[in-house]
Amino acid sequence: MTSSFAPDSLVLNRKLPLWYQVSQSLRASILGRAPEASLRLPTEEQLAAHYGVSVLTMRQALKELEEEGLISRHRRRGTFIEPGARRGAPRRLLGSIDAIVAQQSGERTTILGHGPGPVPGEIAEYFPRLAEVVTYRRLRCDGESGEPVNWAENAVRPDVAARLDLVDLERWPMTKVLRDAVGVRISRITDTVEARLADPLTAELLEVPLLSPILHYTGVTYDTDGRVVDVARIRYRGDRFSFSVTVAAE
Repeated sequence: MTSSFAPDSLVLNRKLPLWYQVSQSLRASILGRAPEASLRLPTEEQLAAHYGVSVLTMRQALKELEEEGLISRHRRRGTFIEPGARRGAPRRLLGSIDAIVAQQSGERTTILGHGPGPVPGEIAEYFPRLAEVVTYRRLRCDGESGEPVNWAENAVRPDVAARLDLVDLERWPMTKVLRDAVGVRISRITDTVEARLADPLTAELLEVPLLSPILHYTGVTYDTDGRVVDVARIRYRGDRFSFSVTVAAE
């Protein structure tokens, strides 16, 4: 039996364009949908009511997704998710948590391992009063070809890790799990992207030559108390990652 498509909920940030936040949230829902979910989206009016925005704002959000090729709109028939919808062109990142979730969505995830251990020296500055963290290692592959795209190490505070479910981590990005499943009140995420050379483990997991160029992403997630709850270190294949930032004028 085919289940209907139901987009995730969204808490709007009035400092960012509403259409942008809605498009990013809906994008993440589309890429993270269950395989058996319906390809038909609710009507513009239903989506607008779901997100608490005007129909005009909803249309602008849908136009963004249509231009990316994730949906198609048919007069009198409705709006449909493209069957082969996948991450494509670079997105505009304007500082929303949902943009981070959308960036990470749409890939098949395998848990490589997890467990407690000493805080790695590379990220010790983020956990100054902790003796250990719980690390989760995951390999992400393209949902269609199965080709490795990136592998991630997430170092999580033990008190937060105690509430994580591995099933959620196989289905959703860590940011979404922390916010929506665990209930962490995220205040901000800082991103750093730099070029590095593939070490032996990265070369093996991503199926690239040893010492070939990769992109190394570090994302530090803070809660509203100012604590670091998660430090993500993600190694991307250089040919499978794009990063685009748009600075919006106030």
